[in-house]
Formats: sequence, structure tokens, C-alpha cells
Amino acid sequence: MIYRLILSLRHLFYDKGWKKSREADVPTICVGNVTVGGTGKTPHTELILRLLMNSDKWAYTNLAMLSRGYKRRTKGFQLVPAGGSARLYGDEPVQIASKLRAVTVAVDKNRIRGCAKLCEENNAQLIVLDDAFQYRKLRPTLSIVLVDYNRPVNKDHLLPWGHLRDLPSRLKKADAVIVTKCPAYLDEADKDRWRRQLGIGLEKPLFFTTVNYIDPEPVFPEADPHYIYSQRLMLVTGIANNASLRSHLSDKYKIERRMEYRDHHRFTSGDMRKVASAVKSLPTACIMTTEKDAQRMRDVKKVPDKVKQRLFYVPIKAAFLSEEQEAAFTEFLLGRL
Repeated sequence: MIYRLILSLRHLFYDKGWKKSREADVPTICVGNVTVGGTGKTPHTELILRLLMNSDKWAYTNLAMLSRGYKRRTKGFQLVPAGGSARLYGDEPVQIASKLRAVTVAVDKNRIRGCAKLCEENNAQLIVLDDAFQYRKLRPTLSIVLVDYNRPVNKDHLLPWGHLRDLPSRLKKADAVIVTKCPAYLDEADKDRWRRQLGIGLEKPLFFTTVNYIDPEPVFPEADPHYIYSQRLMLVTGIANNASLRSHLSDKYKIERRMEYRDHHRFTSGDMRKVASAVKSLPTACIMTTEKDAQRMRDVKKVPDKVKQRLFYVPIKAAFLSEEQEAAFTEFLLGRL
């Protein structure tokens, strides 16, 4: 009740204009959620950036992405280089900087200052804001909020009893809502049910996406690709929810061992020694992790050779359930900008 009261008062102050918010000098797109992790902000940020890069209007402009850089060791505004250290910049910004090299990626806890520097020093013409829905000091051009299909907000609770970091009613303030991690097919009845559960009207754009898993890739260059064809697997993760990845891998592998850490866990040499020790009893097994975890594992100074040789990650991409949904979202996105 105390947390709900604090959130309600905070939003009331901003909604009434008693606390000021301002816009950036260029269009901004906020990709956020109302829960603690696990909704797929990073792959959806990539999805939106790719749609912009493929559009006639934004293809040849200077696109940027601004993140807080959660758990990074640096402070203030920092540009993120491709192949940079997750320890210095955060795993998600490094991942996007490495995959989308035409996009300027930066981190700054102060989003207003970060946007100003991207405009003034890097000539950014559009900025995608990763996880800024609760940052009320900055008023984005467009707010897109993600909801996990497997964790409906109407059945969840505010922290500390649940996973909600914000009031579910805040979904009504979003310009669009995307239900993520859906099954490959949903009928119209399912979609209508979700609209009712979320408590949003027919005028609110509602989209549905799923997760596409790509073929595993090595975390380190020393990796031996023959391990990918093993039927036995050890899974090592430090993300909010690895259920969908486990389900995907179980179709091909027998998961013999799991080592699970908290979201954004900073892996150490000790963790890697534990992995090496655990895999001794699985001499032919492959070690698999997530794309975000791979960014942090590369920062570990001492990784045993037997881990490097068999450690792979599974890239993911967010995709709309149909071409019609993708076309409708693209039309909405470009039209609102």
C-alpha cells in the first residue's frame, strides 16, 4: 500500500504539471514496461531500430539508442563502442552497439542530458530510449510498453509481493502496448481477451510478438562447433526468466544441469570455475547461455579453456505474429513520428 501510494502521488504530480517534464530536441521513442525485467525490451528495441533503418524516411538519418546502462561501472554520459565491455556500459547497450553498428549507442542515467549530448555532439535525429517509461522527467514522442504473455499484469502484484514496478493503470498512458513472448499463433478471441485483461480501450493500438531463436554462436573464438551437435547440455543463465529458452532447447537437447543466477548477474572467475567443475561429469555436453549473459561472460578475466571450448549463446529476435501485424505496427510507428 505504501509503494502504491508513492507511485500514485508521483504520477499525479507529473500528470498535473506540478513536477515538470520536458521533451528532447528530436523525436524519441520510449520502450518500457511496468514489471521488473523479462518482457524483452532489448530485442524489441532492436526490432524498432531495424524497422526505422528499413524505412524510406529514417534509413539515411542518424539514429541513436540511449540506455541507463544498468549495473555499469562508469558514470555520466558514455558512448558505447561495438565490442565494448558490459562491465563499463551494461550488457544490453553493448549487445545493441555490436549488432547495429550504424546506430549510435550511449548510456546515461540522466536521460535529458543524454539526449542533449546525442543531439549536440553526435547529430542524432531520432533517439530510442531503452527502459524509460518510469523516467517522467523526459516526455517521449512515443511510448511503447511491453507486457509478457506468460506474466499478465492483472494477475501480478506490486513489489515486493509481485513483479510490478509500476501501476498497471499506467498502460493506459502508453501510445501502444505489445504483448511479448506469445505462442506462434493467437486467434482473435485470445487477442480480445488480452485487451480486456489489460484494461485498455479499442482505440489503443495492441500488438503481439513472439521470440525467434537463432542458431547458437560461440561466446569465445576458441569454441569448438562440434559441441553444438551434442545431445546433452548445461545451461548457465543470469536473466529474469529463462523458461522460454529452456523450452526451446529442450526440443533438441537433454538439459543435464542448470546454473541460474539473478538478472544482470556479473559473472566472475569463480563462477566460471564452478561451471568448469560441474561440466567434468558431462564430458561431451555443450554449455549454453543467453545473448545478454554472453556479453558479461566476455568480461571475465580468467575463463577455463574447457569452458571456452564448449560455451555458446542463443541469439534471439522479436517478431510479430503475422506480416499484417508488422505492417500495422510500422504504419503506426512511422505515422506517429
